[in-house]
Amino acid sequence: MNTTRPAGLVAIEKEMARQNADAIASFEAAAPLAVTIAQSLRKTGRLLLLGMGGSHAVGRAVEPLYRELGIDAIALPLSEQLGQPLPLVGKTILLTSQSGESAEVLRWFSEVGMPADTYGLTLESGSTLARTVPSLVGAGGTEKAFAATRSLTLSFALHLAVLSALGGEPAEALTLLHSERKPDVDAAVAALAGVSAVVTSGRRMQGVAEAIALGLTELSRIPCFSLEGGQLRHGPMEMLGPKVGVVLFRANDATSELVARMAVSACEAGSPVVVFDASGETPIEGVLTIGVGKASGIAAVFGLLPAGQRFMLGFAGARVADVGTPVRTTKITRSE
Repeated sequence: MNTTRPAGLVAIEKEMARQNADAIASFEAAAPLAVTIAQSLRKTGRLLLLGMGGSHAVGRAVEPLYRELGIDAIALPLSEQLGQPLPLVGKTILLTSQSGESAEVLRWFSEVGMPADTYGLTLESGSTLARTVPSLVGAGGTEKAFAATRSLTLSFALHLAVLSALGGEPAEALTLLHSERKPDVDAAVAALAGVSAVVTSGRRMQGVAEAIALGLTELSRIPCFSLEGGQLRHGPMEMLGPKVGVVLFRANDATSELVARMAVSACEAGSPVVVFDASGETPIEGVLTIGVGKASGIAAVFGLLPAGQRFMLGFAGARVADVGTPVRTTKITRSE
């Protein structure tokens, strides 16, 4: 019997093992530029978050956090902004790319240039992005493994620095980063053992749902996609049934009850349902709940993300022999 673990999986686990320490270091090092970005945001009052793949999912996750602090924030895929641009005047622009070298980033600088109040967020200090505009840079260098894990955690830590500079409270999020939690997700993996597709969903935690859906697709090679909770209600529930798993992300916020209702409805439709739950509320009857404590805002992101990552690896590992080894894509997407 071959017990050798896939090299791609080992690489991902190495990234995850260091992500919390690197995130804390990233938060601390980001403070000076975070203050500058916060000053820009106070001046403009508007934030355009641009990125691709996991970087865009990060933007989606932090949109509501900036809005809570009075910033008119919107996240768009960088490709969409290039083809169907929103006006840039009067906005602070934050370009996110873990490599700083993706095809869209290079085209942005070639075609758009460097509008005022443009900043970067990357893991690579020597990248085109970091060399061209003032950039928040994550600690520890570029993520080598396929599928975003450490890069997501570091990106959120860099946003935590900006949110803190705007007046947000980082203590709860930092406590979670220091705790190095490793939630048991075996029951969640088993619950979805028989599905052939997965839909992830959330409300305030929709960005986290989108990040995990992307990783599930990349690693398991089966259809896994994300729909915001209200959007899932409006028609797509027709697809639900025993072969379509539903994975929900819930935090301690005003949308928690809406997520709970979706869990019940999806269960009634015959889908196996897993809720990754930071609401602190009583688990929903008949639905598998993976509790991660009680948290809201960006602290909930840091509470839910490790559980989602571990589930992503377990789910894919049960389906793919060489999990973590891409067959149709590359870590850095250099073509459009």
